[in-house]
Amino acid sequence: MTPRFFQLFASCLPRLFCAAALLALHPAHAQFRVEVSGIGMTQVPIAVAAFKGEDTAPQKVSAIILADLERSGQFRSLDATGLAMDELSLPDLSAWRQKTADALATGSVTRLADGRFDVRFRLWDVARGQDLGFQSYAVAAGDLRQVAHRIADYVYEKLTGDKGVFSTRIAYVTKVGQQFTLWVADSDGENAKSALSSPEPIISPAWSPNGTQLAYVSFESRKPVIYAHDVITGKRRLLANFRGSNSAPAWSPDGRTLAATLSRDGGSQLYIMDAALGGEPRRISQSFSIDTEPAFSPDGQKLYLVSDRGGSPQIYRMAPTGGNTQRVTYSGTYNISPSVSPDGRWLAYISRVNGAFKLHVMEIASGNTTAITDTVADESPSFSPNSRLIIYATQIQGKEALMTITLDGRIKTRLAGQGGDIREPDWGPFQKP
Repeated sequence: MTPRFFQLFASCLPRLFCAAALLALHPAHAQFRVEVSGIGMTQVPIAVAAFKGEDTAPQKVSAIILADLERSGQFRSLDATGLAMDELSLPDLSAWRQKTADALATGSVTRLADGRFDVRFRLWDVARGQDLGFQSYAVAAGDLRQVAHRIADYVYEKLTGDKGVFSTRIAYVTKVGQQFTLWVADSDGENAKSALSSPEPIISPAWSPNGTQLAYVSFESRKPVIYAHDVITGKRRLLANFRGSNSAPAWSPDGRTLAATLSRDGGSQLYIMDAALGGEPRRISQSFSIDTEPAFSPDGQKLYLVSDRGGSPQIYRMAPTGGNTQRVTYSGTYNISPSVSPDGRWLAYISRVNGAFKLHVMEIASGNTTAITDTVADESPSFSPNSRLIIYATQIQGKEALMTITLDGRIKTRLAGQGGDIREPDWGPFQKP
């Protein structure tokens, strides 16, 4: 990557550093299929029986649950083909123990008179011979996928002790011809809905901490301008349209302020602004270099950033009130796109290695760093809200794709569209019940 491109990257296009030849993708084909590869070290063997009656529903609930669990890297599916059991059945747990199952999920889907579907579910701890609980939902057909994700969250939490993220959402951008679209989708990439479409670039989507808004950068005014989009109403409001470039928005953990890169005073520097009221931004970086891509630590006490003050792009951190900076990355000569895990333990970023852009993960406390991908055009890492997975964009066999990956790199999931330019994913927070 040339220094000239980094200047463009910092002032205008902070995350479009690995765009390649564009392929055609029609917006109607923005649905993804899940492909899981890799072998985890420790996985819970689980059987998910086909839910009784689900063949009459527009979504196969049991298949969605199983795909969610496999994607997490924490579960290994066992064959339950031909098994006909619902939530009221009493399974032969000893037989499932012989099949090495640790857990069994059963359920049913029934169409109600008003057109809704009654979804019921039960989870069994096969190893201990215990009933781990029952759930039921009465939902419209369009909500069946979300119910399946919520059931998968229940299974994940019961069997791992960690909160599941399957009912959360992701945002990402596609480019089809000369049209850019900002999408909001389920965590598996399905059920995508367009939030904004424009003939000018849309970049840097960032979820608010409560999951109700997306900040993003639009070029529709022929310059980068920051907006906030209300996910429920579809309304948007202007956040930053100062002289020069306005880019790389990042929400503080409490949602009250936003950090952004502005060039209003000359070079690209970091500023803090009120997320609700806007007003005059406060400059917090005071360098003669390019400072961009801010990312808050989960406690709000640190702000990570990319700067070329050392001669090449590296990741630094500073207090969000300003002051001295501390260099964070020392391995490699080109490190960008920092993302801090919600538990504060990990830093994901992109490093250029022999001309290839690869996703790296650093344990913040020790500084130990590992490259966890074998692709060469990775970009825009973002952690799941439980800190167990990372979503990122990359190229596989010349095609753009979204991927999720476990922190050890052992389980990779491809969320592959019908072709086209898919970029800049951001993983949303936990949703309130």
